[in-house]
Amino acid sequence: MRRGGGGFYVFRWQTPQPKDFGVLGLVTRFVVNVAALWLAQALIPGFWIHGAAALVFGAIIFGVVNAFIRPAVAMFSCLLTVLTLGLFTLIINTAMLGLTAWIAGKLGLAFHVDGFWAAFFSAIIISVVSMVLTRWADENVLRGGGGDDMWG
Repeated sequence: MRRGGGGFYVFRWQTPQPKDFGVLGLVTRFVVNVAALWLAQALIPGFWIHGAAALVFGAIIFGVVNAFIRPAVAMFSCLLTVLTLGLFTLIINTAMLGLTAWIAGKLGLAFHVDGFWAAFFSAIIISVVSMVLTRWADENVLRGGGGDDMWG
């Protein structure tokens, strides 16, 4: 992001580079998922992850669900997303978090979401934290660092 006129922040589109898909890119996105999941479970009652193992493996499951299942769900619900002006994306994110919790539960991990609203608000926090940290990591870790200013 960079500062536009009048104090607003403007997103810049950057095309993916080969290093975005290498080991550093995967590790960076994994760490972002771990941080986002941890913060969401710390802030939202009804969403809890007990233990580091559940957090780490939950982040792996969450990444796999978002990489393979979410695109198919988003494609099939494209009309609803357009009709709701993008708000249906929040429901998709909620469902992906619920699916992650269900899979983690089947694997015996202490990763629980108690109901729709806990998943909904957790998904919002995860989305915002992931967006901010991914943007920071793109500019400072993956693409070689652009200075001290996070928004520069």
